[in-house]
Amino acid sequence: MRFLIGIDIGTTGAKTVIFDLTGTVVWSAYREYACSYPQPNWVEQDSDLLVARSMEATQEAVAASGIDPAEVAAVSFSTQRTCTHFLDARGQLVRPMISWQDNRAVEELAFIQKALGQGRFYAQNKLSPGAIWIVNKILWLRNHEPEQWKRVRRIAQLQDYFLRAYGADGYWTDTSDAGLFGCRDLYGNCWSDEICGALGIDKEMLPTVVPSGTVVGEITAAVAEKTGLAAGTPIVVGAGDQNAAAVGAGVIETGMMSVSLGTGGLAAAFVNRPLEATAKDAMLTAHPIPGHYLLEGYQPAGASSLRWFRDEISRCWFREEQTSPVLCTNAAREGEIYGILDALAAGAPAGSKGLVVNPYFASAGTPRWNADARAVITGLTFAHDRACLVRAFMEGITLDVKDMIRSMSQCGVPIETVRILGGPTKSALWNQIQADVYGRPVTTLRVTDAAALGAAICAGVGVGVFADIPEGVRRMVRTDKTLEPVSKNVALYEELYGIFCDVYEGLSSKVFGRLARFQEHHQTTQ
Repeated sequence: MRFLIGIDIGTTGAKTVIFDLTGTVVWSAYREYACSYPQPNWVEQDSDLLVARSMEATQEAVAASGIDPAEVAAVSFSTQRTCTHFLDARGQLVRPMISWQDNRAVEELAFIQKALGQGRFYAQNKLSPGAIWIVNKILWLRNHEPEQWKRVRRIAQLQDYFLRAYGADGYWTDTSDAGLFGCRDLYGNCWSDEICGALGIDKEMLPTVVPSGTVVGEITAAVAEKTGLAAGTPIVVGAGDQNAAAVGAGVIETGMMSVSLGTGGLAAAFVNRPLEATAKDAMLTAHPIPGHYLLEGYQPAGASSLRWFRDEISRCWFREEQTSPVLCTNAAREGEIYGILDALAAGAPAGSKGLVVNPYFASAGTPRWNADARAVITGLTFAHDRACLVRAFMEGITLDVKDMIRSMSQCGVPIETVRILGGPTKSALWNQIQADVYGRPVTTLRVTDAAALGAAICAGVGVGVFADIPEGVRRMVRTDKTLEPVSKNVALYEELYGIFCDVYEGLSSKVFGRLARFQEHHQTTQ
């Protein structure tokens, strides 16, 4: 057996990556899909469409690579986390998947906090109270769509759904994904009797939990026809995308952290012991290495803030017949436009002449946890130009990550080196901004699809190619470049970070809440 396949199911697309056993990418293929937004704060997806697109990507990758499908040792997945599937007795969806970005279950959040008492939710599962967890969506369906709820016999996450679709017998999830249901005892590694009992959740509806790297089925003949894989290829449990990405980034030792900037942003620090933190600090999830953990900080908007800027602000800077962002129909055109913005930002000084962006386009995550927070651009004067605007967005997104890192460091978790992931790593400028803002060395990776690589490593563990995840990391993960922080910029960004925090504090008590209520009452859809 010569190859391992990792399939990454993201928010906006599915990517299949074929690796050899040294971690070299043999071939990859990608298929896009969309989210739907039926109402404000609602985000849904068609999971069957996601499955179909992933199979198309897999078929293309296998065919284009020219490999013998029989030489694929195993297949595994990294998937969006906290995506809720309600299934009937036949395993069919009773309604569209509710996305991790969905914030409809705010009333249910208040009920959970009241039902469990102050602090008990975090004490059990180490998740900061929020509307995104699956338990909230369970209560929401029960309260708002009771007829649909009566049909529900199984509740699954995205990985569970995909494993089943590719050939697994039953519904399986790994320990990292299981924790994000919001009814899991993290340290006890079991479903929480306290939370399930208080909220009336039947544990029989929940998936079977196994470690990452567990074989749970084989590619069926029908799936083989759709994917180009060989029937009988082992299917292995992977991990949630960020947990898989930590493996693919080689974050397997104390002092290491990964920062991933994608649709959302996430910082994940390796923790080798049970940790007593607070709900405001960060959430704690299971690392794919059994008995270890990731302390995670969550940024709801991430690099999609810059995408918004590209589409809604910068498009008027380009002549439509040449490089209109509205007409981005492929990765090459999109990369061209980001390259133009990157070159513009390079013309602005560090600190963007005192322009500060708080990128709360989808609320504030760690450590603020404020669903009412809204994005803010502060400090505009006639001295600011386009270059300052672009750079300020890059810096603001990065300052928001620094907010997470500071909170996580206060928990006593050492953070010495940072491995950076996601599309922004294509920008040498943004990489240096990250080093300067964090005040720590940052390292890029040769394989930027870290989540898919992490899934492939899990696949290798499952079929005995590797004895364990650390061996898989040693054999497959390779770093690329390390950037050291520039001391004068570190000091400048420390000062700017103080202003960033003051902007939030100044608006959080009176403005954000009133503005959110105004938007709720006066927002119209077109």
